[in-house]
Amino acid sequence: MKVSSTFNKYNKVPTRKKITGQEAAQMLLDSGKINGVSVYRGNGKLTDHFDPVEKLVVLSPDVYNGHSVGAVGVAAHEIGHVFQYNSEYAPIKMRAVILPAASIGSNLGFVLVFIGLFINMAMVVNFGILFFSVAVLFSLLTLPVEFNASSRAVILLLENGIITAEEEKGVREVLNAAALTYVAATITAILQLAYLIIQSRRR
Repeated sequence: MKVSSTFNKYNKVPTRKKITGQEAAQMLLDSGKINGVSVYRGNGKLTDHFDPVEKLVVLSPDVYNGHSVGAVGVAAHEIGHVFQYNSEYAPIKMRAVILPAASIGSNLGFVLVFIGLFINMAMVVNFGILFFSVAVLFSLLTLPVEFNASSRAVILLLENGIITAEEEKGVREVLNAAALTYVAATITAILQLAYLIIQSRRR
């Protein structure tokens, strides 16, 4: 709700230069002399992301076509991820390595713990906790990745003259609201892990 309301607020505030999210993204890629990455118009609302495998920056329609403070802020954030991969930013490399295990662990961890508790096998429970711990580690690594991408976004937008100093406040508000979703997800993951550990110890 916080992300949506903040984005909707600044999606109605046009930038002085009327540069769209797509144009801003391409300008930033060009400024970093980054080739081989395409900017693509996706579907849905706030579905923006960077696909490092396909080398695609996917922007939702409001961001791709919009020339608002919110649109260029979100677009620049995704370009921030491109710059992270290009500079071999350590946390994003580590996160990419554990992504397959984290994807499995987030679901399989819970299943193994409760199966282990049901059949009273500590080894199965411990494996479940280990799998879910990888998912928690992924969430923890996501925090510096997202905050760093937002910091890069603001700097890139200012350095390339896409936003003014007055518009910086709005960009930061949008990106800070988005960052809170990752903070909430990480706290939730840690609490879930704590719950699994407590349940296993009680048994």
